[in-house]
Amino acid sequence: MSAIHSTPSPTVDLAAVKSKQHLAWSTGDYAVVGTTLQIVGESLCEALDLRAGERVLDVAAGNGNATLAAARRWCNVVSTDYVPALLDHGRARASAEGLPVQFEQADAENLPYTDHSFDVVVSTFGVMFTPDQDKAAAEMARACKPGGRIGLANWTPTSLIGELFKLMGTYVNPAAGVKSPALWGTEARLRELFAERLETISIERKDFVFRYRSAAHWLEVFRTFYGPMSKAFATLDDARQEALAADLIALAERFNRATDGSLVAPSEYLEVVITRGD
Repeated sequence: MSAIHSTPSPTVDLAAVKSKQHLAWSTGDYAVVGTTLQIVGESLCEALDLRAGERVLDVAAGNGNATLAAARRWCNVVSTDYVPALLDHGRARASAEGLPVQFEQADAENLPYTDHSFDVVVSTFGVMFTPDQDKAAAEMARACKPGGRIGLANWTPTSLIGELFKLMGTYVNPAAGVKSPALWGTEARLRELFAERLETISIERKDFVFRYRSAAHWLEVFRTFYGPMSKAFATLDDARQEALAADLIALAERFNRATDGSLVAPSEYLEVVITRGD
């Protein structure tokens, strides 16, 4: 998790960063967390006004929330991620629902598709984590046909998850020169990323609400199954682990609107629909 930086270092080894990220996302079982976010994929597909028969690419799809939402709307979906275990989860979910989805391992920064192959390209809380943000945005735009749509769901810097990024960065040094994923949750950065490829952009601020038995339960689930957090804890000694755990629980409680001991914590994100220019 990285703090917010305005300019990437010219010497940053993005390949090494990506290798470490791959290891982190392969740790634990993100699907346990990911499946709780399904409503975000459904909402994004409605915002995109998907039509049956459209060809849809889900980039950094994780366990397939947007993938399944698009497939339920009779779209022809290709679901991609660079972590095979996550694709396996998505494949199992699609099979259970009888949805004909094509699953392929692919890097968001180097998509193996010809220019203008898809009517719609989407990513929910996925592409925002790529080390080379400009390249990932360029690849999404390249794969989308002129006049097509790009749909994104990105955590904002001041959201619960955005604040979690910042907090984690105080315990585990972020990769030098790598821009914060939370920048994808700002209109200025989105306009910068898509620049000349952008014809129109629609942005709506929404909340995803984390609902757990308690703040401690939330931490238990994330610490066990959310790879980046699990790896972060593993790098710390016992005292620092205890301190990080206490700070994370305090963070969750700061966002908690429940008064019955449970956790009901909204986390703001941007629901983005971009129309790709010619």
